[in-house]
Amino acid sequence: MKKDDAKIVRRSDATKIGLERAPHRCLMYATGVDPSDLKKPYIGVVSSFTDLIPGHVGMRDLERSIENGVYAAGGKPFLLTVPGICDGIAMGHPGMYCSLPTRGLIADMIEMVALGHALDGLVLLTNCDKITPGMLMAAARLNIPSIVVTAGPMLAGHYGNRRLSLVRDTFEAIGRAQAGQIVEDEVSKLELEACPGPGSCQGMYTANTMACITEAIGMSLSGCATAPAVLAAKKRIAYRSGQRVVSLVKDDIRPRDIMTARALENGVAVDMTLGGSTNTVLHLMAIAHELGIGLKLSDFDRISRSTPHLADMRPGGEHMMEDLDLAGGIPAVMKALGDRVHDLPTVNRRSWKQICRSARIADPEVIRTPERSYHDEGGIAILQGNLAPEGAVVKQSAVAESVRKFTGKARVFDSEEAGMKALMKGEIRKGTVVVIRYEGPRGGPGMREMLSLTSAIVGMGLGESVALITDGRFSGGTKGPCVGHISPEAAAGGPIALVEDGDQIVLDIPSRLLQVKLTKKELAARRNKWKYPAKKLSGYLARYADQVTSASTGAVLLPRG
Repeated sequence: MKKDDAKIVRRSDATKIGLERAPHRCLMYATGVDPSDLKKPYIGVVSSFTDLIPGHVGMRDLERSIENGVYAAGGKPFLLTVPGICDGIAMGHPGMYCSLPTRGLIADMIEMVALGHALDGLVLLTNCDKITPGMLMAAARLNIPSIVVTAGPMLAGHYGNRRLSLVRDTFEAIGRAQAGQIVEDEVSKLELEACPGPGSCQGMYTANTMACITEAIGMSLSGCATAPAVLAAKKRIAYRSGQRVVSLVKDDIRPRDIMTARALENGVAVDMTLGGSTNTVLHLMAIAHELGIGLKLSDFDRISRSTPHLADMRPGGEHMMEDLDLAGGIPAVMKALGDRVHDLPTVNRRSWKQICRSARIADPEVIRTPERSYHDEGGIAILQGNLAPEGAVVKQSAVAESVRKFTGKARVFDSEEAGMKALMKGEIRKGTVVVIRYEGPRGGPGMREMLSLTSAIVGMGLGESVALITDGRFSGGTKGPCVGHISPEAAAGGPIALVEDGDQIVLDIPSRLLQVKLTKKELAARRNKWKYPAKKLSGYLARYADQVTSASTGAVLLPRG
């Protein structure tokens, strides 16, 4: 993959070379740049550090490690920053409208700064939810040498001799308290202990799923996805990533050399075998869009049907990210998948086949072989039917066998808050299909996650007797018969907008079916009466709602008309 260095003109030369660049050099000297630095590749260290997000509060040390690595390899690092939102803190109130829209903002900000300052390469320091895909979208769009450092998962909390994690021991605890199973004083103790320090939340939720996918598609060094945030190993990975990006610049190895269509398939396969977050469907399609690759919902289902579920991770299972790391991390997962994944180049200097040769599955219960899989199919299934003509997404690995086929009467709500209010009042009965609509990419806007609602359902003991369907989406921490991303969404006049209380809804995951028991004639009659209850929006969310596409295409931003 190495190209002839003599033919390469560094991007940053546009700001450094020639008499006419004297003002540019002067301004760089004002920042502390030394004249000797002009000979070095300019590396943007894009940090998403913030005091607001547990997964990001430990990034200051990693920034230093990356900078030291860049210096050691002969590059000149420049720190720049992008914002982030913690989905757990934004959950259950209007703040969640803002989470998914930041994905595009992050990509745009990196693009503009990298172009404006003619940077030669990027180290993308990320961790949580929309920040990682936003950075990968920027790398795909810019196509300048880049490497991703995910800051690492949080260690498990402890309460007595019991291990704790965020979703099971805080979000679900709310429902248990409401059901009288635990007292509020115990909830207070759990909330103090469940998240003991820096890192992305402990299970295979969106942040950690995206970290695993990032390594699987070849954009992070081996071990990066699973090395816990607080360990020195993470600092060493950050240091080596700083070194490695300078080599990527010198060899002119770019993201599109790594993130090919087959590499994305590797990412999907790892997502499926780990039982990862349904949000990754949105994010991988958005990354594919930036790469010009036509990744479709049907590709996820095709790969899921041929990829066994090998790791029983929380929320649906018992293992946490620290267990996956000790078991061998993503190299061990790829080794277990064998010929189901493609042998492709990575930012490691080694291909996946070479990496897997030295990988070891240290715990065969955390990472099983296909012969001992937890399920024959992968974690995610794509459903269709008259309720979801363009598709819907469910994390089937987190759904009990007893409710993979579920028929119930609809209880319809036009917002997450309305559904939560009814649940907390005890108005949701067994056998109900809760319908939450007008929460899609355009209708929300921003396609809010509903972990508060789904966790409360589980905590109240209704996780195997109540289903939930929505044109919104779910946290990676959601479990139970919960179907999201229903497309077309209600705001676009999708069939979910036409459902009424009492309608019979059929969920059949093995048959990939989501159906409302109404005839075409009945649906057409309701459509003639339907009017979109548009929300009054302003600012960025108004622009977002005007430009965002369907969840079935990744909820990317495109000009209308």
